[in-house]
Amino acid sequence: MLDLGLVASGLVIGIAVAAPIGPVNLIVIRRTLRLGTLVGFLSGAGAAVGDGVFATIAGFGLTAAIDFVVRHEMTLQLIGGLFLVALGLHTFRAHPHLEDAENENPSGALARVFATTFALTITNPATMLGFIAIFGGVSRLTVQGNGYGHAAMLVGSVFLGSMLWWAGLSGFVSLFRQRMNDHLLELVNHVSGGLITLFGLAVLGRVAWRFFG
Repeated sequence: MLDLGLVASGLVIGIAVAAPIGPVNLIVIRRTLRLGTLVGFLSGAGAAVGDGVFATIAGFGLTAAIDFVVRHEMTLQLIGGLFLVALGLHTFRAHPHLEDAENENPSGALARVFATTFALTITNPATMLGFIAIFGGVSRLTVQGNGYGHAAMLVGSVFLGSMLWWAGLSGFVSLFRQRMNDHLLELVNHVSGGLITLFGLAVLGRVAWRFFG
């Protein structure tokens, strides 16, 4: 039976995890302005799938996967940090043109943006640890009785909540796309690229502090 309270909790969790401004939000905004609503939404969908993977691990208590992420937390953070720095620098140095975006291969663009945000999400152990903490606070989610049914319901609701956020963000940002020109697009690249690089350096700084501190 559908538990509306659990579904509502999952939707809120999905939105809350996706909403904070970070690298993925910046990528979605930039991609929407350059390539349109669909590409922006699918950029967010990559992160939503990553969130769904972590939500599944947390919701169903997949101990081996949790242990792997915890055991290799620093390695995953190192990979994620380097990926962010490389992506940020590439974005900052790019000189995009709106005409080029219109001629870009759609299937190639969709595959790239989806893979990029999925990789950023899946290499962030903090996301999964956050899901474990959040799911632990949902007292009705247990492995007894209808626990697995509740877990599936919650995981699906989290994924839907995340997708709703990305649909709303890409749809809102697309309203401003007609006002874009090459100069503004390059400014967006500089700002977002700089911020993404800073996020990556912050991650690498945390890794260095834990390793050498």
